[in-house]
Amino acid sequence: MAELKPKLTQLDPVWDRVCEEAQDAVREDPLLGGLIHSSLLHHATMEQALAYRFSFKLANAEMGEQILREIADQAYRSEPALGAAARADLMAVYDRDPACHRYLQPILFFKGYQAVQAYRIGHWLWTTGRRDLAYFVQMRVSEVFGVDIHPNAKIGRGIMIDHAHSIVIGETAVVGDNVSMLHSVTLGGTGKEDGDRHPKIGDGVLIGAGAKVLGNIHIGRCSRIAAGSVVLADVPHNKTVAGVPAKIVGDAGCSQPAVSMDQKLTGCNCA
Repeated sequence: MAELKPKLTQLDPVWDRVCEEAQDAVREDPLLGGLIHSSLLHHATMEQALAYRFSFKLANAEMGEQILREIADQAYRSEPALGAAARADLMAVYDRDPACHRYLQPILFFKGYQAVQAYRIGHWLWTTGRRDLAYFVQMRVSEVFGVDIHPNAKIGRGIMIDHAHSIVIGETAVVGDNVSMLHSVTLGGTGKEDGDRHPKIGDGVLIGAGAKVLGNIHIGRCSRIAAGSVVLADVPHNKTVAGVPAKIVGDAGCSQPAVSMDQKLTGCNCA
């Protein structure tokens, strides 16, 4: 008779780190025990914790926590890429946001991270044909977090939205991997035309606070958009644009501006 071998435990270093930090946080301030246990330590996986946060934050009198929790649990079970993206986003926030000192902070406190994870569930609902539910999620994310992302928008992994106030991302927008943006960014249209009408943001792009990128235009990978700019035309790879309307003022300054988060125009030809 063949010897039975024990099952290997699936490793999840990101979730393990979150749980270790959560235990430390409870020891440091027991008053946080209820919040941290219900949101993190009560759950066996990061997906379960995210589903709980999704349901707790978005529930209202029209749709309760239990229904939203069932929706989120189904999404994470059906689409493992959601959990992988959540981990990539968490690492991005920890790496790029100087105000983030622990992995647990985005899950518990950062509305940009929480809004993106809720959008991902809304996008899953949209792609599986449950569009009215997707619109409900969009509405609640906008009401709760001040972030309005259409569920049909396509957003990659490793996304960091800092402060995340007044973010608008339109229906046909595409955002690549490892993109960073700050508050009050709009990826919008230029009128009331239908069809493919929103920007396509390449991998590794940094979008400064208050920037507006409008129309079906392409922003090349690893480019920078200066704060307050209005971008109405395509931007080549690895360039910096600034102004109203935005113009190319120099190179991006480094190979990965979304990671370096350097928003100064030092070295650019701004004359």
